[in-house]
Amino acid sequence: MSAENQEKIKQSETVSFREDLMVLTKIRLNTFVLVTTLFGYFLGSLSLTGEWVRDGWTLFHTILGTGAAAFGSAAFNQLMEIQQDKLMGRTANRPLPSERMNVVTAFTIGWVLSAFGVIHLGAKVGTWSAYLAAVTIVIYVFIYTPMKRKTSANTLVGAIPGAIPPVIGWVAAGGNWSDGEAWYLFAFLFLWQLPHFVAINWLCREEYEKAGYVMWSNGDVSGKKTAKIALGFSICLALLAPVAIIPGIEYSGWVWGIGGLLAGVYMCWLSVKFGKQGTRESSRGLFLFTLLYLPLSLALLAISWN
Repeated sequence: MSAENQEKIKQSETVSFREDLMVLTKIRLNTFVLVTTLFGYFLGSLSLTGEWVRDGWTLFHTILGTGAAAFGSAAFNQLMEIQQDKLMGRTANRPLPSERMNVVTAFTIGWVLSAFGVIHLGAKVGTWSAYLAAVTIVIYVFIYTPMKRKTSANTLVGAIPGAIPPVIGWVAAGGNWSDGEAWYLFAFLFLWQLPHFVAINWLCREEYEKAGYVMWSNGDVSGKKTAKIALGFSICLALLAPVAIIPGIEYSGWVWGIGGLLAGVYMCWLSVKFGKQGTRESSRGLFLFTLLYLPLSLALLAISWN
């Protein structure tokens, strides 16, 4: 037995059930879901009442239900990718591929959390919040997850459930899912995810290829193809900011219109830099900026939201 395998077994034996549960439900990744749901609620409440929080209990139930639905869908996602996770170094030590947790336990956790999340939203928040959460689960688990092994268009589909949480928050605050503001928030989160995801795709492309995932960055050793994709979506993201200040729309003020544009332009520059250099450092620089871009942009939006 190799020293590497012995070390993996040793690490596996020291992981607690609580830690495995956190990995199964993707606590860290789903923090993004909770933050954007909260943000959507804040902006919806501000637009409708002039206050950040229209009703504290409704906000609590929104976060609880949305979080449970997100955690449950993460468990189902990992149930469907056990064999693929075994092939990738960054996922091989997850509870299911490492066999520290059995399939029945994971399925029960996923089912209970998903069902509780949707039902809780329907009972305590509103019908449309529950519908949106259910749609998110269906797209993420039953459409996006299988698509990862069939077509690179999976990245576009996968960005949809990631863009719905702020709409759930908006609806929970009393808004309508068809409001222009709700669709603007959806577009913002949808476009932000794409440069973020392609940077990750390129950095991990060899592992994705080994696992049989069909991604945009597969075979793109130079990084030029990935950089062009990142640049295209970064341009769209940059141009989305001034749309919010167009007369007749005016969802937000100049702080976001100009600040968001400049932040998007900088992301475009990082994409171009990555395309020219084609190095892990330049790709990682783009990836890290996408992480910084999100809280910065949310703050600018909140400051200047009308």
